[in-house]
Amino acid sequence: MSPEEASAKAYEEPGSPEEISRRRFLANATIVMGNIVALGVAIPSITSLIPTATVIRGSKGWWPLDKGEMAQLQRSTDKPIKIFFRRHISDGYIEGDPKDYVYGVKLNAQDEQKMRSERPDLFQDKAGQVPYPVVNMGFVMFSPVCPHLGCHYDWNDAAGKFICPCHGSVYTKLGKHVAGPAPRGLDPLPLREHSGVAEITWIRFKSAEAARLIVSYS
Repeated sequence: MSPEEASAKAYEEPGSPEEISRRRFLANATIVMGNIVALGVAIPSITSLIPTATVIRGSKGWWPLDKGEMAQLQRSTDKPIKIFFRRHISDGYIEGDPKDYVYGVKLNAQDEQKMRSERPDLFQDKAGQVPYPVVNMGFVMFSPVCPHLGCHYDWNDAAGKFICPCHGSVYTKLGKHVAGPAPRGLDPLPLREHSGVAEITWIRFKSAEAARLIVSYS
């Protein structure tokens, strides 16, 4: 038998039934594994296309502000006052009563009118803005967290501005953003009077976003 005939015979007779069955099994297994790998790659890609909603954690608690510092704010003329309070944290991992603070600004009628003119987004009833009164009892309370990347800013008497030491964002007394990389002005917090005591709700907002999105309450 010539080599050509032998080759043709081998092509026509690829092996015993057991060998043929084994090869078919391996081929099918390879196809199945390839499909599984392709599906594993496709699922994350598809998932990344699905919009994700912001999950708001915590409950809307009210925390009393320091009475002495509130009295100081009432007597103030044009200087923001740092006002401390304690809030309770219990999320299954951490429990405690950390001491936090807000910046309070006393507003007269002209100040409030100016704030409404300079920062209309705070007074518009629409998604991504502020779903509570910004000004109450003649005051506005600002979260001390810079909207840029979450540092704490401070009031600078010499400049007459709020200034963040981390990346140089600057805000007016009314919280308007005037310089630096922050995407929006200062975030106001809910304020109310309850049994003669001023109380606030602590809110954490999403950083580095132009829209004012609530991440969590406490």
